[in-house]
Amino acid sequence: MRRFLGAGVRFTSLRLRLVLVFGLVALTAAVSASGIAYWLNREAVLTRTQDNTLDDFKEQLASPDRTVPPGPTREDLARTARAMSRSGQHYDVVLVDRDAKGRTVTGSSSPGSFSLGDVPATLREAVARKQRITATNKASSHLYWQRVDVKGTPYLIAGAEVGDGGPTGYLRKSLSSEADDLESLAWSLGIATTLALLVAALLAQAAATTVLKPVHRLGIAAKRLGEGKLSTRLRVSGTDELAELSRTFNDAAAALERRVADMSAREEASRRFVADMSHELRTPLTAITAVTEVLEEEIDTLDPMIEPAVRLVVSETRRLNTLVENLMEVTRFDAGTARLVCDDVDIADQITACIDARAWLDAVELDAERGIMARVDPRRLDVILANLIGNALKHGGSPVRVSVRVEGPSLVIRVRDHGPGIPEDVLPHVFDRFYKASASRPRSEGSGLGLSIAQANAHIHGGGITAANSPEGGAVFTLRLPLDGGEAGPEDGTGDGGPPDGADTDGADTDTGTGTGAESRSGAAGAGHEADDDDGGAGGEGGGGRAAGR
Repeated sequence: MRRFLGAGVRFTSLRLRLVLVFGLVALTAAVSASGIAYWLNREAVLTRTQDNTLDDFKEQLASPDRTVPPGPTREDLARTARAMSRSGQHYDVVLVDRDAKGRTVTGSSSPGSFSLGDVPATLREAVARKQRITATNKASSHLYWQRVDVKGTPYLIAGAEVGDGGPTGYLRKSLSSEADDLESLAWSLGIATTLALLVAALLAQAAATTVLKPVHRLGIAAKRLGEGKLSTRLRVSGTDELAELSRTFNDAAAALERRVADMSAREEASRRFVADMSHELRTPLTAITAVTEVLEEEIDTLDPMIEPAVRLVVSETRRLNTLVENLMEVTRFDAGTARLVCDDVDIADQITACIDARAWLDAVELDAERGIMARVDPRRLDVILANLIGNALKHGGSPVRVSVRVEGPSLVIRVRDHGPGIPEDVLPHVFDRFYKASASRPRSEGSGLGLSIAQANAHIHGGGITAANSPEGGAVFTLRLPLDGGEAGPEDGTGDGGPPDGADTDGADTDTGTGTGAESRSGAAGAGHEADDDDGGAGGEGGGGRAAGR
């Protein structure tokens, strides 16, 4: 509970903290100054009143008119006490002496309000104590005083001997008027402290605004910089720390802009190189592919010694052709020229056509109701499905379960295998290009781009693909697409909707939409999953592909 309350009182606003700090400093200073002023004034007022009263009492005690006859009666003492109290200081007097019979008698100027019992015992003892006569002490008795509080009213009580060997006199003076003055002073100081605190809060607000305005501008500039507006700069004025911070920000932004421009130029050059290289390779590859097809048709008539070499040339030529098509598709996505050609598609029919074209019907369990319609690009959806299902068959083993569900505005297709799953450290990288989970297996049967292209095709639809491990075992790839086709790209026939320039559309050998059933795994790793992106589908062209029984 304490930890929760402490977290709830945490102040996160810099402006609030500045105002609070200014306010606390002003409050401390005002309270300290008011306290010191009150204490000094209080001592001055009480000391002045006390000194005046005691001086007057001394004069009354020393006055010859205030003597009483030996063995005075109560009336004698009362009469003298009343005479003493008529001075300008307005205090009550009690006189104490012994009468002719040696009895203690008292006389008060105000019998009903002040008597000997109102005098503190400590003060009576001090007055009764006789002092030794010395060179520095000329009198055997002295005047003693004490401040007391009676029922909330402050009083000054003093006592001394009247004359030499005369009666003992005590005075009591009310300090209520002085207390009222001090209370008024305290209220005045409190009001002054409150006003000082308000003024300090206003000044703190102004100071906070002055300090935070550059910080606010810096925050806006940093946000714009994070949004990619690398030309953002701050106006620098002054020579203080905030101005230095603005200069540092501008220098960092300029350096970042140069670095990003350099990286963009290099990336563009690299992308252009890959595109040009892929395009230039297609012409000789077309010829090589034609030759390898002839060799494959005549393989039974060739010398058995060269038959393995011919088969290897045929296989590697297909792989090279697939890699070139994949690279060209990747460059289209990188350049932003990939386009959708959407149509309303029955998803169950689309998946059935995909697995039927690759002879996977016996190895795939389909859980999909007919009539689930979605607006997608059929060719690109075929590329995605061929990659996911082909990879599951290759690395997870059959049966592979494909389920289709509608969740809100989204179409959800899950492909689950029954293999050992994907290691947790590999899961974040299954869609990376050319990622290999094992360095000991640098070469794979695929291009290493299949899942990357599948993910790009999902993104262009406004969806995405996620990879996870099922609690029941095996890997699960989940494809989510908007039912209405999303807004990721225009629905026209331009761009790469058809075969790229120079592509051979006769036969399935150049159809890189899916690849072979045995070459259809990408992204996974571990005992049953390799994260070297075997291209279960390139995505550059076509949706047919070579059947698994080839």
